[in-house]
Amino acid sequence: MIKPVLALLALCSPALADQSPLPFDLGGAFELVDQTGTARTQADPQGHPQLLFFGYANCREICSAALPMMAQVADAVAEQGITVTPVMITVDPARDTVDTLGPALAQHHADFVGLTGTAMQLQVAYDAYQIETEEVFTDPEYGPVYAHGSFLYLLDAQGKLLTLVPPVITPEAAAGIVAKYTQGQS
Repeated sequence: MIKPVLALLALCSPALADQSPLPFDLGGAFELVDQTGTARTQADPQGHPQLLFFGYANCREICSAALPMMAQVADAVAEQGITVTPVMITVDPARDTVDTLGPALAQHHADFVGLTGTAMQLQVAYDAYQIETEEVFTDPEYGPVYAHGSFLYLLDAQGKLLTLVPPVITPEAAAGIVAKYTQGQS
């Protein structure tokens, strides 16, 4: 997990949002495959900022709150003329495949992008964002349940990390953070 928790919480403050760079090193290049089978990197092919989350499409825990929140944020900033692509990188590639990601994420937002890949490709992305995953138990109905990160990462169109959005704020507050960092980028 990300170690400087206090620094992350300080990022929620609008007064601190103008400070740059982040007090820690996160982000970087990766190459995965989206739900259409198309190779994708950290850069958005349509030139939009991205709201990135690491989770899994059939998660009944953190993801069940984070994925709808991402959709609400994307819609809220769209009303301000800002297009943000919601992106999820799977921590469960056995279940989140090219065939299953699209339908599961489309339930949350039509523009959701799901990314998967080989264990090695995914590990590159996990390492770039300091994501640790662990299977914690198996739910008899839904299968393996994973512990994983819960932050949302706001990236510019080229895939550079702009800031973190904590998962414990309202969609309206998250949209405010996204709008502040993405004005004029979409």
